[in-house]
Amino acid sequence: MSSTPWYREPWPWLLMAGPVLVVAASLGTAWLAVSSDDGVVADDYYKQGLAINQVLDREARARTLAIRALVTFNPERTRVRLQLAGDGPLPAGVTLRLAHPTRAGEDQTIGLAAVAGGVFEGAMQPPASGRWHVLLEDAAATWRLSASWQTETPSVALGAPPG
Repeated sequence: MSSTPWYREPWPWLLMAGPVLVVAASLGTAWLAVSSDDGVVADDYYKQGLAINQVLDREARARTLAIRALVTFNPERTRVRLQLAGDGPLPAGVTLRLAHPTRAGEDQTIGLAAVAGGVFEGAMQPPASGRWHVLLEDAAATWRLSASWQTETPSVALGAPPG
């Protein structure tokens, strides 16, 4: 029988390797959880839940006024042009919001100014590729239109396209 010390045998090291790997993986996971923000959960989720009826009322008002819009982006995605039509007077300015479904930090709010009858324009930052929510409302926030937009397409219709 040989009298080699335990640390020279492979079996104790093999048995300790599993728990050491688990501890290292859990520390790595904990670091990722603390250092990254998912951005999906809102701090004021209760207030947002209460405000949903106001949003629905504004969308119903847009339908009542038969408001429809066509939003067109230039190829570089640095300018936006809006054709707006509907029953009643058109506002002097509108707000266009591009909201990313999962990355709130990339959302943009773009003020569009009237350049002609029913035509509005404004500058924007090029959005990341993918799907975006497009929200359009007047400056007084009395009505609202919304749609989904893929950045590969040059335009998006909100309501029925103006004709």
